[in-house]
Amino acid sequence: MSTRFNMAEVNATAYQAGTGMEKALQNSFLTSIQKELIKIRASQINGCAFCLDMHTKNALRYGETPQRIFLLNSWKDARELFTEEEQVILAIAEEVTLISEKGLSEETYQKAKQIFSETRIADIIMAAVTINMWNRIAISTHMPVAE
Repeated sequence: MSTRFNMAEVNATAYQAGTGMEKALQNSFLTSIQKELIKIRASQINGCAFCLDMHTKNALRYGETPQRIFLLNSWKDARELFTEEEQVILAIAEEVTLISEKGLSEETYQKAKQIFSETRIADIIMAAVTINMWNRIAISTHMPVAE
């Protein structure tokens, strides 16, 4: 599949706004690994090969284990490998990614409120929103997986 066009060149202003969202997340409470877990999980759901390749490599560089990456698609069946915080983060990431199914459920939101402040919940939501934006750009423009 060949790349259709380079979004950063064709619509630089909008693309830069997206990178601004990414930069804002650098100041969030989320650790590098937590951010990568969100990015990998959303990219799995969306089927974004470009982002899966990038973010699994990043996660490994940050010290994530191959086992947790391999099992991320079924984290609910491997809960013992993920902290309670990570489980809530992943639940939010999934529900935001699959927003048309039920939105961010009240059950997940209430669990999040038991662990995180509203500011931190906002960071998690924005991290999920941001990777979903990148997934949609990469899939729509056929961004190639790095070799």
